[in-house]
Amino acid sequence: MARFIAAIASLICMTSGFMAEPAMARPVSYEGGWTLIEETDRQSTALWVHYTVNPSLSLGWRTEWDRQNDVLFNGPQATWLAKRWFGENYQANLYGFAGAGAIEGINGNPADREAAAFIGAMADWETRRLFASYKARGLEGGTVDGSFMQAARVGFAPYEGDTGDLHTWLMLEIDHRPDADDPVGVTPLVRFFKGAALFEAGWSVTDDEPMLNFQYRF
Repeated sequence: MARFIAAIASLICMTSGFMAEPAMARPVSYEGGWTLIEETDRQSTALWVHYTVNPSLSLGWRTEWDRQNDVLFNGPQATWLAKRWFGENYQANLYGFAGAGAIEGINGNPADREAAAFIGAMADWETRRLFASYKARGLEGGTVDGSFMQAARVGFAPYEGDTGDLHTWLMLEIDHRPDADDPVGVTPLVRFFKGAALFEAGWSVTDDEPMLNFQYRF
């Protein structure tokens, strides 16, 4: 865990000098905008609300329930756009994120409340028809919980939509959670977005669990 945190911190420091134009991605929205994000995957459910302070930084609050281990995290999260690339027909982004707060056992888990912190990175690459992304996060919660996860996605759009149209993406996510009963998960999903709203629905064929994600920018 310590090596992972050090590696992510070094990566973010090396790229933090390259700030980008206003970001339209959900982790950092337009300046002054609010974003509501709900995420449910094969292990956890999270609710995250953030405010974009400037085109490269958002600050918010995260509540996350680890359903497998019956632990609950609450605390602030900061996300920053470290670098953005523009090509002739593609865009790519690199984000860093970190948070700190309290974690405790719930639903019969007797673990007392302790301090917790996490750090991670996200990257994505996209054209009008192709998509790829990667995310990694390490969490340290004392005697209550400590975990690492990483996930990669690939996807394609069956058609090209114009601004204001309903956009559809077909995707496949592979995630790795070393502490899970099934360390490697496979989740096919479909993504829809139109305007400020994005919705994803999928099913983990590994754990027989749903994936439901929703995002809305105000």
